[in-house]
Amino acid sequence: MPFPIHRPRRLRGRALLRRMVRETRLHPCEFIEPLFAVPSKRARKPISSMPGQFQLGIEDLVEECGRSLELGIGAVILFGIPPKKDPLGSGGYARDGVVPRAIRALKRSLKDLYVIADVCLCEYTSHGHCGVIEGERLLNDPSLKLLAKCAVAYADAGVDMVAPSAMMDGQVGAIRSALDRAGHQELPILGYSAKYASAFYGPFRQAAESAPAFGDRRGYQMDPSNRREALHEVDLDIGEGADLVMVKPALSYLDVIAEVKRRSPVPVAAYNVSGEYSMVKAAAERGWIDEPRVTLEILTSIRRAGADLILTYHAKDAARWIAEGREP
Repeated sequence: MPFPIHRPRRLRGRALLRRMVRETRLHPCEFIEPLFAVPSKRARKPISSMPGQFQLGIEDLVEECGRSLELGIGAVILFGIPPKKDPLGSGGYARDGVVPRAIRALKRSLKDLYVIADVCLCEYTSHGHCGVIEGERLLNDPSLKLLAKCAVAYADAGVDMVAPSAMMDGQVGAIRSALDRAGHQELPILGYSAKYASAFYGPFRQAAESAPAFGDRRGYQMDPSNRREALHEVDLDIGEGADLVMVKPALSYLDVIAEVKRRSPVPVAAYNVSGEYSMVKAAAERGWIDEPRVTLEILTSIRRAGADLILTYHAKDAARWIAEGREP
């Protein structure tokens, strides 16, 4: 029967009851914190377009991850900024490169930390694209060989998971084969399966120093208008051996996250990307929004859409606010 028999407000009257019947909950163990590593031992260079984020030297990175663990954030994903770049992005697969060095340092110092390495070449190439360039054309199959070399270098350094993000056709399969040949059959792969050619990546490109020198990435990242294509990409990655799949960005693609969650037999991650983060920070700095409430509301919406894991630069702040009992 309708009102007055049914009064949904009965369950909203007290904070304790609202918490008891809450359908979607956030916990820091669901967060994966993205971090930027540089080769020096000590560095903490602020990223101007991402307030509160830094390029970190190896020792500072270890300390930062220690603070994350204390807050209940058990996983990080690493991006590397090499001392120099070249057309083939050799710093990405160098055995003594910045990411392998960071992995070894983290695994020595923080046994409980779960370390994921992003697998791409854009941070390492002098042209800023995600693979091998001929003229101004990105070559898919030659790029697969280099991405596989990156993944094996990170696996040999002791990484817990690799996450290929270049959006090359066949990248998950190529990496899976290379890892298996190198004796890393148990290492999981998180596929950036539905990665859109998004304007929300702008601040990241400053952070990772990875802006393309020419053109853009629309020839290999997905058209923001497409949803069915995302499901096709997810199916392909799972068929090639992805253990988890990802939708990136998150906030403008909640419908895609929900569709992927409905059909995916593997866990689903979503990347709350740099532009989404920086918009919140900019509005909060101007006093236009309540930053804790808005942040937790955004993260809750991503979880509610179906994400099992959220990659987010808000991780530490959100973990603190959750511990304080803040609500969206």
